[in-house]
Amino acid sequence: MASPKEIKIVGEYIALGQFLKLARIIDSGGAAKSFLAETPVYINGEQDQRRGRKLRPGDEILVLGKTYRITA
Repeated sequence: MASPKEIKIVGEYIALGQFLKLARIIDSGGAAKSFLAETPVYINGEQDQRRGRKLRPGDEILVLGKTYRITA
């Protein structure tokens, strides 16, 4: 299995909707709601569709068959 792609953040956390835009999974923050309604997203192995979910360094996100890790 490929190692996770690292997404570096500044600050304590990033919201799931912001992460999707930063990782270039969606084009705009406004697309997050519909994307999350249609696409399963797993955070640390648990499905979560809340665009405001806080992601912190060390969290792993699985979306569209790719794994991402939040780093500081």
